[in-house]
Amino acid sequence: MSARPARAFAVALLAALLGTLLPASAAHAASRTVQGGRLDWGIKSSFQSYVTGPVAKGGFKLKNGAATVGGSLFRFHSANGSYDPDSGEFSAAFTGGVSFQGHQKPDGVYELDMTVSRPTVKISGGRGTLYLDVSSKAKDTGAVSEQSQVPFATLGLGNVNMKGGGSPLALTNIPATLTEEGAKAFAGYYAAGAQLDPVSLSADVLAPAAGQQPATPAPTPTAPEQSPQGQGGFTDAAVDWGVRRTFREYVSGSVGQGRWTLAEGAQDGGALFRFPQGKGSYDGQKGTFDAAFAGTVQFTGAHLDLKLGKVSVKVENGKGVLSADVTTGGQTKNAVPLVEFDAKGLKTEGKLATLTEAPATLTEGGSQAFNAMYKAGTEMDPVSLAVALDGSARLPALPNLGSTASPAAPAPAAPAASPTAAPVPAAEAGESSNTGLYAALAAAVLVLAGGAAFLVLRRRRTAAAAAAATTADTP
Repeated sequence: MSARPARAFAVALLAALLGTLLPASAAHAASRTVQGGRLDWGIKSSFQSYVTGPVAKGGFKLKNGAATVGGSLFRFHSANGSYDPDSGEFSAAFTGGVSFQGHQKPDGVYELDMTVSRPTVKISGGRGTLYLDVSSKAKDTGAVSEQSQVPFATLGLGNVNMKGGGSPLALTNIPATLTEEGAKAFAGYYAAGAQLDPVSLSADVLAPAAGQQPATPAPTPTAPEQSPQGQGGFTDAAVDWGVRRTFREYVSGSVGQGRWTLAEGAQDGGALFRFPQGKGSYDGQKGTFDAAFAGTVQFTGAHLDLKLGKVSVKVENGKGVLSADVTTGGQTKNAVPLVEFDAKGLKTEGKLATLTEAPATLTEGGSQAFNAMYKAGTEMDPVSLAVALDGSARLPALPNLGSTASPAAPAPAAPAASPTAAPVPAAEAGESSNTGLYAALAAAVLVLAGGAAFLVLRRRRTAAAAAAATTADTP
């Protein structure tokens, strides 16, 4: 057998056997769905300090379930996108937003007014970009602009290898640099090339079995279907309220040294608490709502023990009141009106009635419940309502922060980390249960191919030796 046919035979044999024995997924892992997770980012700490400082005398407001974490980070939630472990390409959009306002004029208008929302991270070919929806008022002219998915910052991935990551896929302290487009969207406060706060994210990566569709999130639990209770009656309802952001930070911080505990069905959405299983009445024509909800939340810490339960909401004439049983010092006061909120936005669309992030203020009774920590009229976290008008309606999902605990607050000077590879999920492990067999067979094929190659090499060496002997006396 000549060298060329022997080599061709070995290659063909190897390809045929491996093509038959190895599953298609071993040759190329399909792009996987990203579903659930969070992105933590302070945008730019000096900007935060400026907005809330003595010059701008402003502040910020969280939107669409965004939260705060650590000293100066904003947390965006519910990642959705895709990840290809073979190429390392990653794309994930996160939910939530932050509005900054400062330099208020006598007429109540803010000269500084900027909202950033829906951060999206895209990584491909070793390069990363952070995109944002931005609404801003120009620093010099006051002109307002609204832009969708602005390439706001470049991400310094350094030596991060995005290939082969598991679930959850985590990136920590990724340096971010303002782009030209980002500088314009930032209303002229910073020039392109300015260093922004580092970005950290964690995202759940689904690995469905071959031939199966990606898993979908479990529907929000709902109460058993009931008969509509009078005109505009409903089958289920939930109220979302975070109490007050700074109160939560106080409880969990170095001063309060405490925590909160949920019970009786209450759920934690990161920046808010959900009280579910609402029962009562709703009249869409009159705009009235009256319901009681399940769930309790208890705040405990240094010199603090406050429990809220039996939450109820009443809406009438465009105004709403959220009440709860309040337990402090072992004593309970029933049905204390805690906050009043603007309910003019309560609307019915199809089989769902909703009120989203209605501004709320503390009542006199609420001030007493918080032991006069806040005065009556203090702005509290907004109130959201969702009412299912029949059994087929689904309540809005809570923010999805992913399957693992949040990472520690990143230090700006820390280096970027590689994607975190978690143990192979069970669904994925099932696909590779015969990997040992495939490897053994592949090794046998390689031995056969190696033998053929050895014969080719030996014949080449014999021919070369003969040629050398023939030409040994040649000058």
